[in-house]
Parts: sequence; structure tokens; C-alpha cells
Amino acid sequence: MTSSSSNRVWLITGCSSGFGQAFAQAVIAHGDHLIATARHVEQIEALAGAQPDQVRALELDVTNARQAQETVKAALDTFGHIDVLVNNAGYGLFGAFEELSEAQIRQQLEVNLLGAMNVTRAVLPSMRAQGWGHLVQISSLGGLAGFAGNSAYSASKFALEGWSEVLSRELAPFGIKVTIVEPGGFRTEWAGRSMIKAAPLAAYDVVMTERRAGMELANGRQPGDPARAAQALIAVVESEHPPLRLPLGTDAVTIIRQHLQQQLNDLDRWESLSCSTDFPRH
Repeated sequence: MTSSSSNRVWLITGCSSGFGQAFAQAVIAHGDHLIATARHVEQIEALAGAQPDQVRALELDVTNARQAQETVKAALDTFGHIDVLVNNAGYGLFGAFEELSEAQIRQQLEVNLLGAMNVTRAVLPSMRAQGWGHLVQISSLGGLAGFAGNSAYSASKFALEGWSEVLSRELAPFGIKVTIVEPGGFRTEWAGRSMIKAAPLAAYDVVMTERRAGMELANGRQPGDPARAAQALIAVVESEHPPLRLPLGTDAVTIIRQHLQQQLNDLDRWESLSCSTDFPRH
């Protein structure tokens, strides 16, 4: 059983800007109900103000497990069910591994990984009870392929993808679908004001100087349109058989294909050595 589009209820985290804002606007325009959340609820109150019967804005810091439970309860009290959870809240942390502090790395994991876990844990009981639901995990091209300067960010997104892949298997018997979204470069604030940058170490200039310059040059010129990404998200949620992974953007499709092909090439090249580690067959 699934919820029809006429009364589908979405809960989206991180709606104050970027993808979250684009997703929220698309859901509203589509006619679905929305629980929009952000750490600073005043930044999203206009969403609810325009459509008070369709949208409710709630404060949510995803790193606060108690607040995640309270938000889900408020959503269920308001609309009776939650059909789609979009774990979108997150941010970028840029710097070579040695440039990053332990506190910066821990906070990256707290938000991008453990925050998504907090909200998912709060939502799952109601989805299991109703027998349907869709978890949409906003990962990244950097959740499948690693780039210099993105060690902590990729660690959070690689982990998000592994956890989500396991969830897809654990939750299938309950009618709950999982889709991991892997955007490439989009014109959001991810590479701009939302990005936290580590203090540089001169030793890494040989690696990082070009990466920093490239990021600055690309910001605001990325090929991806967040509004089109939002329409793709709605199409996936409405699909009877949604994919486990959905790259977004030509750059994501191209780089992921190259990355997977390289993995296959290495697998073929080293297959004999890999298989030599088994006990001998008798």
C-alpha cells in the first residue's frame, strides 16, 4: 500500500536554503503536504504562512535526537502520517585531512550522518506501522568518489550510503523504499557561504591550491539547477520502482561511470591475487 499523491506528506530537513528550499517549494507546488524543518524556524516560516493548511514549519536541529522525536510527533499530530522523509540537512567541510581538527570532523559526522540517523530513527516506527514509506537520503557525488579536500565530507557521505544500502534491505519487508541521491555540482550555497574551510597548511599547497581555486571559480557556475533536481526527486518518489541510487547532473553521471569502470578494471586486473587468499579447494 502507498499514499496517493493527493495526500502525500513529506518531512524535509534543512529547508532554509539550497536543495532543501528547492525541494520544499516543489512539494508545495505539487500539492502535497509538507513538514518543513530548519535549525532556525524563522527562516522558513514564509513557506507555511503562504499555505497554512498544506505546510507546517518546525524547528529542528538534526543532531538533537529528542527534538527529532518531537518533530515527528508534531508531524503525525498535524497530518496523521509521514510518507516521505528527505534527509537533506548537511553542510560541506573543505580541507586536507591534516588541516582538519578533530572537532571539525566530529561535527561533520554529527550533522551529515548521525543527524540523518536521528531523524530516520524517529520516523521509522510510524512508517512500519502504516506499511509504506520512502526514505530519500541526500548524499553526493562525493559519497561515491573521493576528491582532495573532501576527506571528512566524503567520510560522512560514504557512511550515509553504506547505512542506507543496508536500510533498503532491512526495510523492504515493511514496504519502505530507500533512494540515495548523489548530486554533482549544483548552484546552491554548498560551495559558498555554507562551506566551512579549514586553516591551510603550506605543506599541502601542492595538492590544495588548485582545488581551492577550482572551487572558487566553479561556485555560482555549477551546471546543476536545484529546481530541476526537485522535480527529479518528485518523479522518483512517484515511481513504483524507484532506484536505490540516483545520480543528479551530467557531471555526476559521467564521473560515477568512470569511477565504477576503474573499480571494475582493478577488480579484473587483480582478480587472481584476490582469489588466491581462499583455502585450497580439495
